[in-house]
This record gives sequence, C-alpha cells and structure tokens, in this order.
Amino acid sequence: MIDNMLNYADDLGPLKIIHVHEPSVGLQGIVVIDNIAIGPSIGGMRMAEDVSTEECFRLARTMTFKNAAAGLPHGGGKSVFHGDPAMPKQDKERRIRAFACALRDTVEYIFGPDMGTDEECMAWIHDEIGRATGLPRELGGIPLDEIGATGWGVRHATEVALEFCNLGIKGTRMVIQGFGAVGMHAAKFLGEQGANLVGVADSRGSIANPKGIDIDALIGLVKSGKSVIEYEDGEKQNQDALIDIECEIWIPAARPDVVHKGNVERLKTRLISPGANIAVTDEAERFLNNKGIICLPDFIANAGGVICAAMEWQGASEIVAMQTVKEKVRHNTRRVLEDSRADHCTPREAALKLAEQRVRAAMRHRRWSAF
Repeated sequence: MIDNMLNYADDLGPLKIIHVHEPSVGLQGIVVIDNIAIGPSIGGMRMAEDVSTEECFRLARTMTFKNAAAGLPHGGGKSVFHGDPAMPKQDKERRIRAFACALRDTVEYIFGPDMGTDEECMAWIHDEIGRATGLPRELGGIPLDEIGATGWGVRHATEVALEFCNLGIKGTRMVIQGFGAVGMHAAKFLGEQGANLVGVADSRGSIANPKGIDIDALIGLVKSGKSVIEYEDGEKQNQDALIDIECEIWIPAARPDVVHKGNVERLKTRLISPGANIAVTDEAERFLNNKGIICLPDFIANAGGVICAAMEWQGASEIVAMQTVKEKVRHNTRRVLEDSRADHCTPREAALKLAEQRVRAAMRHRRWSAF
C-alpha cells in the first residue's frame, strides 16, 4: 500500500488512497483524495472493467487542478470501481450502495456522476450517506447528465478557442469520439451554433459522413439503446478510423489516453476540445502545440460538470449553475490561451500554472503545511 502511494506522491498529494473490497457483492473499488487545501474534494465515481489505482490518481489530480482553476471551494478526488456498466441494475445498485457505506466516514470526498454512473446512482449514494451531487430533480438536485452540464462547458470552451484559430463556429466540421452524455450534449450544443458533425464513435465502432450527420436523429438512436454504427446515413468504420477524419474540431469524450504518441500524427484538425479527462497524453499535447494545433487542457474545457455539481452543493438553482458554467469556462479558456501565447508555452502549462498557484496559496493557510 505504501509502495503504491509512493509511485504517485508529490508535495501536492495524494492525501489518501483507499481500497474497498466487499466480496459479498463483488465490489472492488478505489478512492483517491488528492488535495483538500481549498476545501472538501468533489469528483465523479467511474465504473469500468479496467479501472486502476494509477488511473484513479491521475483523475483525482485532474480534479484538483480543475476545481482550483474554476475557483471552486473544493479540492480534488475521484472514485472508481470494477464492473460492466451494463450489468443488471440490481447488481450495480448493490455495489454502489456498498461502496457508499464503506466511505460513510470519508467526509473529505463528495461523490458525483462520471462514466458508467448517473443521477440515479447518486440517488442511491444520497440515500445511504447523504453526500452526493448530480442528484435527480426529485431530490432537489441538478441532474448533470440530463442537462448536459459538461457538454455545455465544452461548447463554450470550443467557441472561445475557435477565435484563437481565426475560425467562426458556423460551418466548422466536428468529430466526436465517445457519444455518451458528454459527447451527445457537446454535439447538440455546438450543432445548434452551426457546427457540422462529420464523424462519431462509440465502443462498437464509428461512422463518418462528410456531408453531415443528423445530430437529433443520432441522439434518438443512442437513447433507444442502439450504437452509433446503426445510424444509416454514414460510412461504418472501426473506432480507430475516427482519428483520420479531416475536421476543425476534434472532441475526445470517452476514455483516457485516446490521443497518444502512436496516433497523434494522424490527426487532421485545428482544435482539440476534450470532453473527457486525461484524453490526450503529455507527449501528444507537445506535438500538437509544435504543429500549431490548439489542444485545450481537459480540466479547463470540461469543467462544466464539476462547476454545476459545486453549485448544486451550495444550493444554487439550475439556471444559476449553467450561467456560472458559461462564465467560468469562457473566462478560463480565454485566459489560458492568452497566457499561452504571451509566455510561449503550451495551453496546459499555462493552465497548470494558474491552478497550481491557487492550490499552493491555499496550502500555505493550512496547519499541516511545509510552505
């Protein structure tokens, strides 16, 4: 346990790494509380068959920077647990309730929805321990996936970044890798502004149509339980082919590290606007920057979900929360890109400087501080 923690530890964190094992319900889970100098951590609960401690830590650190950059009174944390999100609902509920109960006294961490979980899952956690965000409206919450809070933020980050590409949004071509709650809402919001969806992928494959894909029809298809590859007016391809589609906006909205050293040279885009966390490796980001392709930092572009969650935790209304997402994401995207140009650094380096300064400033006020 100590050896594992030493693999990730630095002077920012993590504060705690907790492994949860409850064999009676098949639960194997991990929680990483990274840094709480600014306040209790908020971070999503992810369900997948290949989660790991390393991934959980990387996501938790991203949340530390995301919350700090957004000026939220929260630190960074993340939870993951093993399982197929499509498992029978009763089995999923048992695991999530058991996970929540195991963390009842871990008050430094506030649950939110993430890949493989949704507002109903948050309702189960709320019922057990009362410490969750992204709740259904019936429980007084703001259902983040239903309203598309993260996709709403991606839309506004993308609009601002396009200005730095000397492009307007109307008529731009976009490709979206991952068509879950984030991907479909990003497509919807950007499509309403005139962007044209020309490629999209999910876990079963991808489709492409240079003339454009009907976003509303595709959303209806996916909400009925079908895959994007069942959309009829498009060329069916494998997942990997998506990276070769020429476009102006490329949005990774699924798993980590989908753009990496082995495929980054194939991208034919002007802008990457991540809807997913840690979707682009550091090496790939540096390559893109050298090529003049803007790659927005994930914790700037996709902060809409956690901003909305934090506003819900403070008792704000949905209208106020969404307006706050718009204002914070647009402001931070513009600041990071301006700082990047002025300092001749990558957008990520500019964003990390902004976020880390805020975290370290907060750490200096804490009792147990070496600063």
